[in-house]
Amino acid sequence: MFLDELSPIFKQATNHPVSFFGGLFSGVLRLNLAEDPVKSWLDKQIGSNGYITPTTGVNNGKASGPQQISID
Repeated sequence: MFLDELSPIFKQATNHPVSFFGGLFSGVLRLNLAEDPVKSWLDKQIGSNGYITPTTGVNNGKASGPQQISID
């Protein structure tokens, strides 16, 4: 029963070992892919900026704090 729950993890590890263990390694070390030196290394590996960095502060022009509403 316990092995049935872990079988998707083992399947991913055997199908794509480099990407699986790379993701596991970056998650354990809590590496941010948008910061240097990881960003510069990734740029060298893929030859260009192939990933999109998240944008902050957009929020459709709305404030990010609590807002007051009125209920009739």
